[in-house]
Amino acid sequence: GGTGDVAFRFVEAVGCQERSKSSGQDPVQVTICDINPEMLRVGERRARDRFGASLLDESKALSFIEGNAQDLHQFDDNSFDLYTIAFGLRNVTDVDKALREAQRVLKPGGRYMCLEFSQVPNQYLRAIYDYYSFNVIPSLGQVVANDRESYQYLVESIRKFSNQEELAARMEKAGMESVKYTNLTGGIVAIHEGWKPL
Repeated sequence: GGTGDVAFRFVEAVGCQERSKSSGQDPVQVTICDINPEMLRVGERRARDRFGASLLDESKALSFIEGNAQDLHQFDDNSFDLYTIAFGLRNVTDVDKALREAQRVLKPGGRYMCLEFSQVPNQYLRAIYDYYSFNVIPSLGQVVANDRESYQYLVESIRKFSNQEELAARMEKAGMESVKYTNLTGGIVAIHEGWKPL
């Protein structure tokens, strides 16, 4: 998303920062798209502090674009090799439309990856996690940020969102193939991935 956490790791992993020191445009292009312009401003400032200006201004390896996951009209069909979204799909009004848009902008053979809060399948761990979520997280939000409501919303939005199997089915319905997911932390978080057919 807008603050760039996932994208920065990718930029570092593929060596964009080193290539930005030479002349010319980088063959690797990382686009950060977010609906919130303030988050994009924070992300761009963080990128400039972390990588310097050449990565954004000269090699064009990293760019920040305001956009809505449900309507990526700024991007042509078949534009991206990889589409990632981290803790954002749950906040999209029309998840299925966002999945179809992700599928549209991916190149044939492109990969979609989604990191999102999910559902804990183990009933004992789920009971502990539910107690923690509904009793501790909102209270911490009140103490730390003086904002119980936002943290209460976070917990409720996680519970209302699709479970692992439901999200996988939605991805398949959007046209993705070889859809699978990996539970992390007992299913509190899951990584879903799928591919656009060739």
